[in-house]
Amino acid sequence: MTAAADRRLLLVHAHPDDESIGNGATMARYAAEGAQVTLVTCTLGEGGEVIGPELAELTADRTDTLGEYRIGELTAAMREVGVTDFRFLGGPGRYRDSGMMGVPDNDRPGCFWQAEQDEAAGHLVAVIREVRPQVLVTYDENGGYGHPDHIQAHRIAMRAFELAADPSWRPELGPAWRIVKVYWNRMPRSVLLAGLTAAADRHPLVAAPEDVPGVVADELVDAVLDGAKYADRKAAAMRAHATQITVDGGFFALSNDRWQPLVVDEYYQLVHGAPGPDRPETDLFAGVEAS
Repeated sequence: MTAAADRRLLLVHAHPDDESIGNGATMARYAAEGAQVTLVTCTLGEGGEVIGPELAELTADRTDTLGEYRIGELTAAMREVGVTDFRFLGGPGRYRDSGMMGVPDNDRPGCFWQAEQDEAAGHLVAVIREVRPQVLVTYDENGGYGHPDHIQAHRIAMRAFELAADPSWRPELGPAWRIVKVYWNRMPRSVLLAGLTAAADRHPLVAAPEDVPGVVADELVDAVLDGAKYADRKAAAMRAHATQITVDGGFFALSNDRWQPLVVDEYYQLVHGAPGPDRPETDLFAGVEAS
């Protein structure tokens, strides 16, 4: 079993704010325990809407400066959860937000959806070979809910997972490294439905289940991380993304004003590697030997 100081976790997300919603408590826990936590965000989220009129000029159809602003929000969020190693894939602004599926921005040169797979994966391979994580967290093949940047983040993460372990593939990026376990972010359907029911008692509009990323049948969840100790840190990290998220107690809403539960426990499906002795696992590093 790995000691806390020898644990290295890599998370790959599409936009600033995705990490705090899906993994805020997980990041806070492992950072507090002394593990190395590395976050790679694939775009600046330039195509996002903005909550509140005071910052409306940042949007892509006006000054198009939202991406730069969201770097500051991500920095503040990572301060809340104690993560010091956070990066953008290929550097800030290398890949632009592609917008929702079916919009013209999907075809924009330089957007993440149009990225050549191995070229983009190469940037992540360089990080993997530098940091040498034992555990990788990302989305499923549908990106959780069908957003092109989330789908592409999945593709790039899984491709980099393969390529990083191949010593013949771009050795100039560093010695080959094999990640031991890969998890996809999940939300158990029963947890979500209970949370939406509670949200409806407080707010007039709630999110539809299909709009929440990673919803699956409960039996597909392989790991549950108890986030109670880190609930305040997760909520603070989400509040730091103020252009994108409104937090109200145990609930939050995105720019569509549809409320959903701020789920403190975080859920995962193991898709590569051997599970630990318990099911569900309570530690993403269960069964991982020191390396």
